[in-house]
Amino acid sequence: MNNTTYSVKKSEIQRKWYIIDAAGKPLGRVATEAARLLAGKHKPIYTKNIDTGDHVIILNCKDVLFTGNKINQKMYRHHSGYIGGMKEIVAKDMMEKNPEKAMMLAIKGMLPHNSLGAQMLKKLRVYAGESHENEAQKPEIWNF
Repeated sequence: MNNTTYSVKKSEIQRKWYIIDAAGKPLGRVATEAARLLAGKHKPIYTKNIDTGDHVIILNCKDVLFTGNKINQKMYRHHSGYIGGMKEIVAKDMMEKNPEKAMMLAIKGMLPHNSLGAQMLKKLRVYAGESHENEAQKPEIWNF
């Protein structure tokens, strides 16, 4: 009996393209499913230290839902690095100005916080509307 652990090789990874329609779904539910696909956790060859995930296209980010009163209470914060340089924006304003960024930040927080996570995030395409530029890749619709 062979007691060696199987490790996937980069040449064995086959990447697919998936479309997720975010219209009418909670932001966190869409983000967790996208992070799962980007990391490759839906595949039997999933390996923690190798990017085995697929490409993900998220459509209709402007129509995503926030549960409870998060739309008015959730704050997105970032700091410029200078004294007094903290910027805050409420989720309601973020969704009006840049709904793609809200989705991107939610997914980024669910991926590993290292170079592997950055590599996974490059396979993500987020669009506020219905149209996208990736028809040539023949993406499949992902239902969850």
